[in-house]
Amino acid sequence: MLGIDLKEIVGAFVVLFAILDIIGSIPVIIDIKNKTGPIQSKKISLISWFLLVLFYFMGDGVLALFGVDIQSFAVAGSIVILAIGFEMIFDIHIFKYDDSPEGVSSIVPLVFPLIVGAGSFTTLLSLKAEYATINIMIALALNVLFIYMVLKQINWLERKLGKGLIYIFRKFFGIILLAVAVKLFAANAGHLFV
Repeated sequence: MLGIDLKEIVGAFVVLFAILDIIGSIPVIIDIKNKTGPIQSKKISLISWFLLVLFYFMGDGVLALFGVDIQSFAVAGSIVILAIGFEMIFDIHIFKYDDSPEGVSSIVPLVFPLIVGAGSFTTLLSLKAEYATINIMIALALNVLFIYMVLKQINWLERKLGKGLIYIFRKFFGIILLAVAVKLFAANAGHLFV
């Protein structure tokens, strides 16, 4: 019925879970929460889901409308990820959270590029060629539900991990973010100069 295939859902879920990597983003989320205040888990999850679904159906057209390709988008995302990594490693402030309207300061670094970014967009487009749309949408909804649960329980996770472990994770994941940013930039920047 409707082409729903459990094997395809599981396959798409695993791929999206690895790319969206909300577990690996926990130290970043805690860091942003400590700078901006409470994380709006429902709003962040819904905006992420909406943007991912929108991009799945209209991504190529939207990027073409602005004369932007996926490589340029990836380079832009890599620069934001690089800035977040610098903040985490060097304990500096690049993003000015206090200048943004109340309630949206955590949305920009969390929704884009951490959850919704070039990697998730590219993955969705490649899944399109492999799986039925209904199965991808179910897998995406399950991933966003998991993201919501992690964001909702971020205070509990912070208490369970403790300040010392969070500090170590923060530095470690800051380096990981820098490495991801460099890889994203290196893989896509050459395209800009062709």
